[in-house]
Amino acid sequence: MIRFDGVTKQFPDGTVAVDDLSLTAPTGKITVLVGPSGCGKTTSLRMVNRMIEPTKGSISLDGQDTGRMKQSELRRGIGYVIQHAGLFPHRTVLDNIGTVPRLLGWDRKRTQERSRELLERVGLDPALGDRYPAQLSGGQQQRVGVARALAADPPVMLMDEPFSAVDPIVRDQLQDEFLRLQDELGKTIIFVTHDIDEAIKLGDQVAVLRVGGQLAQVAEPSYLLAHPADDFVADFVGRDRGYRALQFQPTPRLPLRSERTIVLGEQPAAGSGAWLLVVDEQRKPLGWVEPARIGSRGVEDADLHRGGTVARAAGTLRGALDAALSSPSRRGVVVDDSGVLVGTVLAHEVLSAIEDTDRPERDEEDPVHGGAVALAEDGA
Repeated sequence: MIRFDGVTKQFPDGTVAVDDLSLTAPTGKITVLVGPSGCGKTTSLRMVNRMIEPTKGSISLDGQDTGRMKQSELRRGIGYVIQHAGLFPHRTVLDNIGTVPRLLGWDRKRTQERSRELLERVGLDPALGDRYPAQLSGGQQQRVGVARALAADPPVMLMDEPFSAVDPIVRDQLQDEFLRLQDELGKTIIFVTHDIDEAIKLGDQVAVLRVGGQLAQVAEPSYLLAHPADDFVADFVGRDRGYRALQFQPTPRLPLRSERTIVLGEQPAAGSGAWLLVVDEQRKPLGWVEPARIGSRGVEDADLHRGGTVARAAGTLRGALDAALSSPSRRGVVVDDSGVLVGTVLAHEVLSAIEDTDRPERDEEDPVHGGAVALAEDGA
C-alpha cells in the first residue's frame, strides 16, 4: 500500500505542483492519476521513489515512511516505466531488462534466464533479446521497458504515461497486455495518464487532480462516471461519460444475426448485397468488402474495409454499440472469446438492450450469453 498524507510540493520559484494531497493506493491494485496539464500527476508519482522530495507531508510504503529509507534501497524495490521506455541504446534488450538484477548482485546466468522469461511474459519473441533498442518498434520498446521494471519482481510499480508515445492500435494492445500481466502478478501500481479513457480502462481506482495538484475526486471508474463530485470532474471525464459507463455493463442477450460471409480469396456470388463479411478458414472476421467493387476476381486483402471494431459476446455494451456504429455495413461484428464469428447486431438493437435493464432470465442455456440467443435472418 502506498499512502500520501498531506503531501505538498512547492518549487523554489513558488510554484505549488502538489497541494496537500492525501491518497491511498491499495495493495495489488492499479491507481490511476489523471488530470489536465499542470495538475501535478508526474510530480506526485516521482515523489514516491524520491526522485522529487516533498516539501511537507509524508509518503509511506506498506507503513514505512519513504523519507526515512535509503534512496537506493527504495528505488530497487520499485519498478519504474516512463513514456519513451528510457532504454539504454548501447545495451541489448536482454541487458536492458537485466539492469536492476545486476545491480542487486545476480550472476549473469540467472539474470539472462530472468530476462528471457520476461521477454516472453510481455509477449515478445525471445529472439529479440540480442537486438538493440533502435532495432525495435515503439511498441516493442515499451514492452521491454515494462519487462525491465518487472525484472527484480518489485511489489510496487510506477508508470508515467508509458503508452502515450505509440499509435492508438498498439496502445490498445499494450493496455490489454498490461491488464493481463497485472491479473497474473497483482502489483501495487500508480499509473499516470492524461487520457480519461485509458484511466477508466486500466484503473481499479481513478484519482482526478486539479491544476495546482489538488485532489478533486478518487473513486472506482464506474462510480466516477456515474457520480462526478463537481463540475470540474464532470467536464474532465467528458460529456459522453454515459457512453463510457457502458463498458462496465456486461452485454446482455442480443438478437444476433446469422451473417453471410466469404473466405479471403473466394469470388463473391451474384446478388451478395452491399456488404459481405470476410473471414478466414477458422471463421475469424477479417473485414468487410463491397462485392460490386470486386468484379470477377476473388476477394483480396487490399479490398478489405477494416474500420469496424469487433465486439466480444461476453464483453460490454460499449463494445457492442461501438462495433455496430463503426462498421461500414452498420452491422456490428460479434465474436466469442476465441475470436470466432458468432453473428452481427444492429445499433438500435444494442440500444434496446441498454434500455431493457429488467430482462428476465431465459431457461435455455446459451454457451456465450448464458441465455437463449436469437439468430435472425440476415437483414442487411
